[in-house]
Amino acid sequence: MRIITHSQYENQKEALLQLVSNFFKEGDLIVKGSRNTIKSNVLGGEKVNLKYFKKPGAVKSIIYSFFRSTKAKRSFDYANYLLKHNIPTPFPIAYIEERSGLGLLGDSYYVSAQIDYDFTIRELIHDPLFPERNLILEQFAEFTFKMHQAKVNFLDHSPGNTLIIKKGAGHYDFYLIDLNRMKFENLSIEARMDNFKKMWLSKTMVKVIAKKYAELSGESEAKLNQILLEKTVDFKRKITKKKWLKRKLKRK
Repeated sequence: MRIITHSQYENQKEALLQLVSNFFKEGDLIVKGSRNTIKSNVLGGEKVNLKYFKKPGAVKSIIYSFFRSTKAKRSFDYANYLLKHNIPTPFPIAYIEERSGLGLLGDSYYVSAQIDYDFTIRELIHDPLFPERNLILEQFAEFTFKMHQAKVNFLDHSPGNTLIIKKGAGHYDFYLIDLNRMKFENLSIEARMDNFKKMWLSKTMVKVIAKKYAELSGESEAKLNQILLEKTVDFKRKITKKKWLKRKLKRK
């Protein structure tokens, strides 16, 4: 196994390897996916999350082994980049990769600090009466603007990938998770609005975010509202069509 830790956890490599070795026997299940599984456990009295990436197929194993960073390494590296630019994310502790004698990638793991959050953007989307909904959306727009200013194009900027913690009356902190799909580049205003499209925003939510983003960026509110609404509607249309086609094919 190859293990890379943050400097603060250099002396806990053995304990981390033990957590990984017992991943399927110990810990509390958080997410069980077809290829990825997330569990929580304890490392030296600290609650941590372990994300397991299943061994890739033959072709992808070669790609990840020799030509591209693994998902676990990208998660670790991207988290460090975000924190360096003051964009909150669960603290990156380590990543671990199993390699064969030929250097081919097997299973891999990303370990980060546990975040005890209050809710995600998803709850706001499904509840128009969510307390301080517009205020949270404004602060989320500010958070995303800060991310864009740091040249972060978060390709999985979707409702479940931002954890929110209420810090007091009218103030919320945001944390990015599921980090392995990012690009670091200057973003045009069209690309910035496109980055919101997976949020599944209503017209009302689009107006709130466009107004706040316009204040921060100096762009026209009407322009941003139009672009963001078009991006959102197009994305919803594509997803709805894809689901319709899947249902139609299943009936045949």
